[in-house]
Amino acid sequence: MNLAELSIKVRQFADERDWRKYHNPKNLVMAMSVEMAELVEHYQWLTPEEASHLEVDEQSPIAQEMADVMLYMLRLADELGVDIEDAILHKMTLNAQKYPVK
Repeated sequence: MNLAELSIKVRQFADERDWRKYHNPKNLVMAMSVEMAELVEHYQWLTPEEASHLEVDEQSPIAQEMADVMLYMLRLADELGVDIEDAILHKMTLNAQKYPVK
């Protein structure tokens, strides 16, 4: 499944629950920042070494927080009419120009 298909599935999920009335850009960005903070919380007091070698039971909650961030990002892109795949590819092109391989 690509990001466009996933975005449609996420939109349908929101529509089935009548959540789109809450999914304006301001609310989506705020919700995404909360989820990002929850993701950060898992790493807050770990050393870089500990953060790179998490136990299996620690990975599932982190994956769930990552999914929450992405779900809100997909909803935001959908609500703003941004083709997120194109935006990512464009940004990677800009980054390649700004940071060329040496």
